[in-house]
Amino acid sequence: MAAWDLSVTVEALGPEATPFKVSVTSDLHIGGVVLKIVEKTQIKKDWSDHALWWEQKQQWLLQRSWTLEKYEIHADARLSLTPQHKPLRLGLPNGTTLRLQACFSRPVFQTVMGVCRLLNMRHPEELSLLRPVEEKKKKKDTEEEVVYDLSSLRISSGPAHTLSNGMPVHFADSPQTEAVYKMLSVSLPAPETITKMPRPTSLVDKAQVHSRWLDSSRSLLQQGVQEHDRLLLRFKYYCFHDLQSKYDAVRLTQMYEQARWAILLEDVGCTEEEMMLFAALQYHIGKVSLSEPQLMTSCPAMDDLDSALQCLKGKMDAEESSTEDMLETMRIAPELHDYLKIFRPKRLTLKGYKQFWFTFNNTSISYYKSKEESLKEPIQQMNLKGCEVAPDVSVAGQKFCIRLLIPGAQGMNEVYLRCENELQYSRWMAACRLASKGKTLADSSFSNEVQNIQSFLAMQRTTPGVNAAQTDDSINTHSLVSPRYHKKYKSKQLTPRILEAYQNVAQLPLTDALLRFLQIWQTLPGFGVQIKSNCICHILQLSALST
Repeated sequence: MAAWDLSVTVEALGPEATPFKVSVTSDLHIGGVVLKIVEKTQIKKDWSDHALWWEQKQQWLLQRSWTLEKYEIHADARLSLTPQHKPLRLGLPNGTTLRLQACFSRPVFQTVMGVCRLLNMRHPEELSLLRPVEEKKKKKDTEEEVVYDLSSLRISSGPAHTLSNGMPVHFADSPQTEAVYKMLSVSLPAPETITKMPRPTSLVDKAQVHSRWLDSSRSLLQQGVQEHDRLLLRFKYYCFHDLQSKYDAVRLTQMYEQARWAILLEDVGCTEEEMMLFAALQYHIGKVSLSEPQLMTSCPAMDDLDSALQCLKGKMDAEESSTEDMLETMRIAPELHDYLKIFRPKRLTLKGYKQFWFTFNNTSISYYKSKEESLKEPIQQMNLKGCEVAPDVSVAGQKFCIRLLIPGAQGMNEVYLRCENELQYSRWMAACRLASKGKTLADSSFSNEVQNIQSFLAMQRTTPGVNAAQTDDSINTHSLVSPRYHKKYKSKQLTPRILEAYQNVAQLPLTDALLRFLQIWQTLPGFGVQIKSNCICHILQLSALST
């Protein structure tokens, strides 16, 4: 077979180095090509992490046993021998920027798995990488970004969750890496200049944010990411489960930070009372984080016992769930029925709430003039499957309303239901939320949903016997509520309201406070809604191509 010259650039020799000409044949495998290049360089070093990159086709040649003919490589191909792992600047949800070694040759999903294993974050399938927003640099901005270097950090060969002095073994090697791990596992105070930070103000802006996610099936280099570039590590798939404070210190803290910034930057909307509760939880978490030790020492024997108990619990849950599934098919869906008030907002109308007899069956709400007429045809029947459910609650004002946006033939129909008390509200609100997801009252999650709503209402209730007029000069309201409320109220008006809500969470341990914050965040109407933004982004891309 005829020999021909192949041009290969060696990145280790510098960007201005002359490419090597290697005499090859079409039946030569990729491993043989790499060996010839290494012999020509006459550089003695570890080349095991290097691989060939095909620039024209934006493709990695990772199959060392494949021949040049199988890859369809000819003499006009431009190849580069480059490391597969390169330094990358990674921005975390709490604002910390790390420099670490990331894999540029594997799909982004596998790269995220490696990063999460390094940072001791379980369930990497919840996260992904996205490009940061391009900000215009001003002449006055001379502050340089603080980057914590973890590029020399190597994962030990032991189990992934082996702890030493309360942290992973590979972080306990030096005081510097130990300080970085503590920084990742402790919540940091938000800056006072939230108003100057970029935030999406419209659906188009939100769509552009979601368009910056990297493709999980392609490598970093295939998507134009270069060495020392900056990317953001964020939670993309909001299906959080198996949260354990013992193993998930970093994961839990970063999850809380992303939720907090989503609320402060108004990426997710919430009511005024919900914002005061979020502010109280942030204030409490900030105080406890400074006083409560985050890192817990671990005993190997206790770890083995815990894992055995977890395994036993999993088997028992599996048997119990199978039994519940059998009973679920035999169970008849219960009904809700009570007197409620309904209001349909229309233009140029002064009509208020009217009381009717309501029944909730499967995923539909029907209402009648009275209880006696419930055996006749209803005045109206509303199917809540696919509707939007939002709370309109003020515990202090004894206002318990449910806002429904029901899709119809002529658009979205807005309906308000008003309940008399907390118990009635929690049951009907839970039923509406399940119905919007296509679930009935027979679903096993109904009772848990009711309890979550009741605990949320209890946190908004003022604790008796405590002086609500107390003041605390250390409260920085600018870092606790979104800028919209600072335009509406002064700091002196916000501080008493935050302290009033703080009375109900002041006794919570740090882990419980973090979990409570995430729990309330997940109940917000805009939580996890990304499909609409992605669709809008796709439409914008198509319109740009057509023009």
